[in-house]
This record gives sequence, structure tokens and C-alpha cells, in this order.
Amino acid sequence: MSGRLRRLADEVRALEARLRLGGGPDKIEKQHKQGKLTARERVERLADPGTPFLEIGLLVAYDRYEGQAPGAGVITGIAMVDGREVVVVANDATVKAGSWWPETITKILRAQEVAMRCRIPIIYLVDSAGVNLPYQGGVFPGQFGAARIFYYNSIMRRYLRIPQFSAVMGQCVAGGAYLPALSDVILMVKGTSFMGLGGPNLVKGATGQTVDGETLGGAVTHTEISGVAHYALDDDAQCLDKLRELISRLPKPLHSAPGTYRPPAVPPSALYDVLPADHRMSYDMHAVLKAVLDDGAIDEFQPHLAKEMICGDARIEGIPVGIVANQRGLIKGRDGERPRFGGIIYAESAEKVAYFIERCDRQGLPILFVQDVSGFMVGPDAEHEGIIRAGARFVEAMACARVPKIVLTVNHASGAGYYAMAGQGFDPDFIFSWPTGRMAVMEGEAAVGAVHGPSLDAAKKAGVDPSPEVLESAAQMRADYETQLDARYAAARGFVDMICYPEDTRTMLALALRAAAQNSGPHLGAFVLPPMPTYGAPVPGTEY
Repeated sequence: MSGRLRRLADEVRALEARLRLGGGPDKIEKQHKQGKLTARERVERLADPGTPFLEIGLLVAYDRYEGQAPGAGVITGIAMVDGREVVVVANDATVKAGSWWPETITKILRAQEVAMRCRIPIIYLVDSAGVNLPYQGGVFPGQFGAARIFYYNSIMRRYLRIPQFSAVMGQCVAGGAYLPALSDVILMVKGTSFMGLGGPNLVKGATGQTVDGETLGGAVTHTEISGVAHYALDDDAQCLDKLRELISRLPKPLHSAPGTYRPPAVPPSALYDVLPADHRMSYDMHAVLKAVLDDGAIDEFQPHLAKEMICGDARIEGIPVGIVANQRGLIKGRDGERPRFGGIIYAESAEKVAYFIERCDRQGLPILFVQDVSGFMVGPDAEHEGIIRAGARFVEAMACARVPKIVLTVNHASGAGYYAMAGQGFDPDFIFSWPTGRMAVMEGEAAVGAVHGPSLDAAKKAGVDPSPEVLESAAQMRADYETQLDARYAAARGFVDMICYPEDTRTMLALALRAAAQNSGPHLGAFVLPPMPTYGAPVPGTEY
């Protein structure tokens, strides 16, 4: 086996290490001189010691703005606080004073959607100068602009009853002040935090009044005069300790992870040796599952039918889960049947998976989709077998399943097969990818064949070389596809929540499953409102 996964993992690790520095050592030192912790230090102190952090969107925007927006200036993810899963949103003031880039909005909205879909508390660690004005066109307007953050705030507060805590630990200005204002509890830090619709300079320009920031919108002002905030703490550490105390007072989660479970059959480090050097070559998906599932065990559903799709019941850290995975390689057919290509979905396999998904849905069993799919089968035989109808049944069963859906891409994620295997457009609860994930409508060579194939074939039949223009265009298409097929490209655009490493895969999947289990369902869309009262009747709990 090759070192492809190791090489790509090392490259991603180096990139992530750089991104975790935010604005760099000088900006970190400046933050400390102001008496403030950095965003990452705040998240670390807030979380239970030694627990994993499922960071969502670390690579978002890393390849834009000439590298000036690491992490899009905000840290988002799931942390463990007082033994329970919570969503954390922490502005990174070392990156352009924590100002909002267009991708900052994308990350915050995704974090809020996770909180709403899983029904888990969300904590905002606010330290932001507001909109990054040169890029306001991608921040301020639009259905999914900054206003949607406050829409989600309101829905969580009024209808979903998801606890929201805001700690203003630096600047919080202009419209951004509505984020804490729409939370349940607001904490501020004396001397270093400010909250106001306009800062001292804006106030002077608009009204002619001269006032300092602390008097205008500091912690004492908002806890003793305006009453907007609820707690004034002496420093960041005390503020974070108070947040932990507040979280500890919440009712305990409905579901908790089983106390004991069996480790996988082989160590997760063995996963580095599973994938072949060439992404097109075959391997045994069971080898992946053996290093991820408890005891490496899966009770396969119809194991002798449509072997290109693996379905079955398993556990991850004691949590029951249904598995839907693609098998690669050339798969021997029944007597008299042609072999099948692994990674391709046939009519029979689509029907098998659809039935299995519907069974999981009836039983309330979350589903893990392990993607290495190149699409649905094409050709006369496939069409005559009703591949379109069978594929539609697969997609519908997946789309309408009310249980948590989690995706792990280990290699290919191509064509309509990617959609059927719970692609992002179908709102899975979480999407993970290994560094080897390749997400695109098709591979580059296939795209070249589709676009330039007639010209290349004509030149070959004529016994001449293709024109330089065709060769150059084909080469450029191959290069573009290789760039866009890289997992880092997908992560930079929020197509996956996290690039995880083989040794962390099982831990992250278990954390995601525990978070998702806090909502008994349905897991459909960004959020599902509870039954509403008759129009005109007050919403329970909102009578004033």
C-alpha cells in the first residue's frame, strides 16, 4: 500500500497548524498585552480538559484574500462543557480585529444550524469589530447574509428553546450587538469589553458628544445602568468559569453515551495503509470499518445481494448506528451474471440501500454513510433495469429519513452517487472527509473526455496531432479538476465540516453521534419547528 494518505495528511496538518495561529505571533502578543486570551485559549479553557474538539470549518477561506483570513476570523465547533456537547462560536480578534468576512457568516450560520438540528446549547465568545467593510457586499445583504444570524438567534430563543449564552470579551459593535442581545444570558468583562450600536467615534460624528468606550458601553454600564447584560466579570478566565457554571445548571441531556464499549478490531493507525497509491485502484472497505467500528464488527444486511453496497448494524463507542458504505474493486456476480464495478450504484444496490435506510428510519437508528462512490451505472442494461427509478427511490429514502445522517468521505464522492450517499445538499448532520476525499461531478480525465473527446477522437482517426488549442485546454481542465478534487478545496468552501485524520475518525464520529442524539428528531433541514399553537394564541412560555 502507498503513503498517499500519509502524505496528504501531513500536508493538511501543516496547513492547519498555520491556520490555528490566526493573525500570527505578533497579533497574539497584542491580544495578551490587552489582558485578553486569544479565541483558541478561550475555547480550550471553556472545554472540559482532555476532551476532543470537533472544529467545523477550520480551512474555510484559507485560499482566499491572499491568506489574510485564516479560519475566516472565527472558530466554530462542538466542545464538551460539563460533560455535555455544546456548540461554540469564538471570534478571533487576531484576524482583522475579528471582523466579519463573507465566509465568517457562512461559518456562524453553519454552527447555529448544528445547534438547531441537534438541539444543543450554543455559546458565543464575542470579540469582533463588526463588518469587514471592503467586503460588505458579501456580508450585509442577501438571504444568507448577516441578518440570518439574528433570525436563527430568534428562532432558537422563541420556538426551539435552545440555550444561548453570549460572553462579550472584546468589541461588539453595530448590528453585531444583536447577537448577544438575542441570547438568554450575556456576560461581559470589565475593562476590555464593549457593546454598542455605535462606538465613541461614531457617536461623536453623529451627535457631537464625546464619551469613552467604558462609559458608553462597558461591562459596568450594561450591568448596572442599561441592564442589557447580566454578569460583569473581572477577566477572561473568570468569565469562562462563569459560563461553565451556567452550563452546569442546565437540565441534563436526554441521551448520554453508553458507559462501556469495545475498541475496534485493529488500531485506527492501520487505516493509513488501506488506501492504494492510485485513487482509482481497489481496496476492501471492510478494512476501513474494522478500524472504526466497535470490535470491527458489522452485522451485514443482505450481505450476498448487491455486494457493491455494504449495509448493516454496528456500534461506534457503544452508540448503535446503521452503516451504508461503498465497496470498491471488481465484484463477482452470481452465476451467469457479469461482474460489477465497485463504487458504482446499480439498480439492485439502490433498492437494497433504500430498504435499509427506511428500516433504520423506522427504528430510530442514526446512519453513517461511508463514501467512495463514482456514480450510478449507465448503459442499456442499467436503463432497462430501471436505474433511474431505483436511484430516485434511494435518494428519496435518504432525503426523507428523520434520523441523524453523518457522512465520511474516504476517497471518491462523484456524480449523483454523491447525492444519494447523503451529499451536503440533503442536509446531513455532519460531513467529514479524509485528506484523500475527492469531491466533484466526475474525475478530470472523464471531464476531458466529455468536453474534448470528439476533437481528440477526430484527430486520432485522421492520424494527426490534436490542435495545440485543444491540447492546452484539455491540460488546463485536468489541472483545474485536480485542484478542485482536493479535500482542501472542499473544506475551504464549507463543502465538508472537517478534514479528519484516520486516528481521529472514530472519536469525531462518536462525538457527532452523541451531539445528534440530543434531538430525537426529525433531523430534516436546518431545523424543524415544534408544533405551533393556533394562530393568535400565545406561544407557551412567552406570555409577558
